[in-house]
Amino acid sequence: MGFHRRLAPTGFDRGAGAFGIAACVMSAAAAALGTLPASAAPQDDTRAEVDRLYTQAEKATEAFNKADERADTLRRQIGTAQDEIARQQDRINTMREALGSLAGAQYRSGGIDPSLALLFSDDPADYLDKAAALDRITSHQAGELRDLQTAMRDLSQKREEAGGKLAELESSRKAVAQNKRTVERKLAKARRLLNSLPDADRAAYDRASRSTRAVLPGLGSDAPSSGRAAAVAAARSALGRPYVWGANGPGGFDCSGLMQWSYARAGVGLPRTSQAQRYAGRQVPLSQARPGDLVTYRSDASHVGMYVGNGQVIHAPYPGAPVRYDPVGMMPISSVTRP
Repeated sequence: MGFHRRLAPTGFDRGAGAFGIAACVMSAAAAALGTLPASAAPQDDTRAEVDRLYTQAEKATEAFNKADERADTLRRQIGTAQDEIARQQDRINTMREALGSLAGAQYRSGGIDPSLALLFSDDPADYLDKAAALDRITSHQAGELRDLQTAMRDLSQKREEAGGKLAELESSRKAVAQNKRTVERKLAKARRLLNSLPDADRAAYDRASRSTRAVLPGLGSDAPSSGRAAAVAAARSALGRPYVWGANGPGGFDCSGLMQWSYARAGVGLPRTSQAQRYAGRQVPLSQARPGDLVTYRSDASHVGMYVGNGQVIHAPYPGAPVRYDPVGMMPISSVTRP
């Protein structure tokens, strides 16, 4: 996602404060506007509340993405299970018809064996449990009945599993709807608060969110490997596209959606959420970051960007801010992952 504004030292470089990481958004806004009057304090509080709402909305968006991804997986699994159930039912019907034909042939040749009457009971297993009756049918018939019993048990198990997945799908749908409402409510409140600020303060808020972020020195700027070059190129091609929460392109993106879409252009599948993307490869120290690496932020990995060299990442920041470059040290770094 990308609803962020505040600065803090990265988890990789506690000495980065010398490069200005500890500078906060509010001080940058003050610098942009000059010396603020005492009346600016309520506006500072408003901007701080917007920051908090953006962070909360970002976490809820990641929860939305996770629940939505699970729902998609369950829908595919249920579709597969229903196909398997249909095929198994067809197989059982064929087996029943074959056994019925056998019973009919015996009847026409001299009367149906009394034991075969059990074939048409609701539970063929009951027949197999009657050891005294097994010596009245041929070994072939017994084998056919055992196959039928096994097929019916498999069918029952598949139906039970499908029922469980349907229940889980309904739960996932409710989670999606709940997280969607949470995101929309917090974003709407953030927009109202921003709109309550004077135009100059709104402009300063955006300038401050970028101008005071530290550029950490000594990071790698090597060209990405051929396999990841396509992902970096895709991320660069998305520059300027709008932030859209819950979207993974191509017209708009949230933070993890941009990473997933960019790596898909390189033929690499990434999970949908930034928390899962954190583990979608080998983790490396920040000092060894190379273009194409995924940089996750905050202790809960609720934001992610792509390192592209020269101390910068490309990411989808927050509503109203398009996909753009920002310094890699814009927020506390959780991890650097090399897919």
